[in-house]
Amino acid sequence: MDMIAQNYVGCDISKQWLDFFDETSGRLRRIDNQADAIAAYVAGLDPSRDFVVMEATGVHDRLLRHALAKAGVPFSRHNPAHTHHYSKSTRRRAKTDPLDARMLSDYGRRYNPEAEPAPSEEVERLQSLAGHRDHLVEMRAALKKHLAEAFEEAVIADLEETIAFLDTRIKAFESQIAEVIRQNQDTARDHALMVSVPGVSNVGALSLLALLPELGQRSPKAIAALAGLAPFDNKSGKLSRRSQIQGGRSRVRRALYMAALTAIRTCERFKTFYTALAARSGSKKLAIIAVARKLLVVLNAIMRDKTAFA
Repeated sequence: MDMIAQNYVGCDISKQWLDFFDETSGRLRRIDNQADAIAAYVAGLDPSRDFVVMEATGVHDRLLRHALAKAGVPFSRHNPAHTHHYSKSTRRRAKTDPLDARMLSDYGRRYNPEAEPAPSEEVERLQSLAGHRDHLVEMRAALKKHLAEAFEEAVIADLEETIAFLDTRIKAFESQIAEVIRQNQDTARDHALMVSVPGVSNVGALSLLALLPELGQRSPKAIAALAGLAPFDNKSGKLSRRSQIQGGRSRVRRALYMAALTAIRTCERFKTFYTALAARSGSKKLAIIAVARKLLVVLNAIMRDKTAFA
């Protein structure tokens, strides 16, 4: 693709509508976030020239992504924390949808992002199943907290019964996720490669396959940004604060954090890394996050090279 002729189209997404800004024409356009309206707009884009830049918005970008993929128009999605950071750095403080669309077009021009792979029905099914499984886990955790504080026998009995029911449903959805993975030879291979990494459990690998399908397709820096594990420097003039992690996919970050805790306990390589970093930084939490980021980089390389951890 001729990058000189690339035209970046920024798109701000909401549940009701999509705001587009075309950098070449300077035109702003709002359309309904509905299949027919999206198909009509995408039909006017040139796959050899136009590149759509958007923020990752969960389910609200699904229709647009599928329409763009069907038409062969390249697109990329970005962590909102990173695009907002860019917006602030360019002094765009106002928050309006048209301005966001213009900012996203500028963001594309500035960073020349990689095109995202076309959406996969299998991955989206895994994401839906994994998302529901995670919601059930959150419900169970809340009920267990309530149970620890309960004293009325009837309440305790009801909570225990509900928690047992949720245990059954969680296992059922984990079985469904595992079956989806087993049905695809490539996905089954990727799952086996992931669990070869210290700390990555069967459930953790299921979550990463569903929630981070970009593994192996992005640079270490880009994949860390997607997971929200890329540190941002917080500096202004002479003031310098400790680097922070921002945004990203919280469920991915949680899975990696749990994997890091296990890796520190069970693998001398990661334990040594953690111990040295904790001593140097004075923060155990920061050291655990660094281990999580290291695990992510390892997983990304394994998915890229299709070789087990050694």
